[in-house]
Amino acid sequence: MRLTAVLCASLLGLAAASASAAQAEASPGPEPVFRAAHAAWRVFTRGEGEERYCYAVSRPSESLPSNVSHGDVFFFVTSWASGAAREQPSFMAGYALRPDSPPRARIGSDRFTLYVSRNEGFVELERDSTRLVNAMRQGAAMRVEATSDRGTATVYEFSLSGVTAALRQVNELCR
Repeated sequence: MRLTAVLCASLLGLAAASASAAQAEASPGPEPVFRAAHAAWRVFTRGEGEERYCYAVSRPSESLPSNVSHGDVFFFVTSWASGAAREQPSFMAGYALRPDSPPRARIGSDRFTLYVSRNEGFVELERDSTRLVNAMRQGAAMRVEATSDRGTATVYEFSLSGVTAALRQVNELCR
């Protein structure tokens, strides 16, 4: 199971922590509930019972090139209470991604290629998702390189400070 564009759009409002009431009203279903901040990462839940999902989310600490509009950019790690997926990483850009130039994440010497679905990047294989999340827990920073549908090369630096505590809480909230 992966986050859909509609789901990500609804998460976007509260993940930014500065969403207006109008944005929250436009979200389908129950609103996300802010649970905690862990350094650069925030934890949210949405829904109830088996329909509940929990996620850690962060914004980049650096976005390049600095002379272009990046829109809202996030990195998520999501788990579902139903067990449909655990610790699923995903990248969301504020623009359409170029399908033939998938985003690439790098943590230290570990590299991960994501596949594109509109403005989102996902890890295709579960074992690679596990490798990426484990590298996130051990690393200090994650670099994500992406290319917009227009051909603009972009680079995002995400702090991994607090990700281990955030993921621990996500897993407790969505057992």
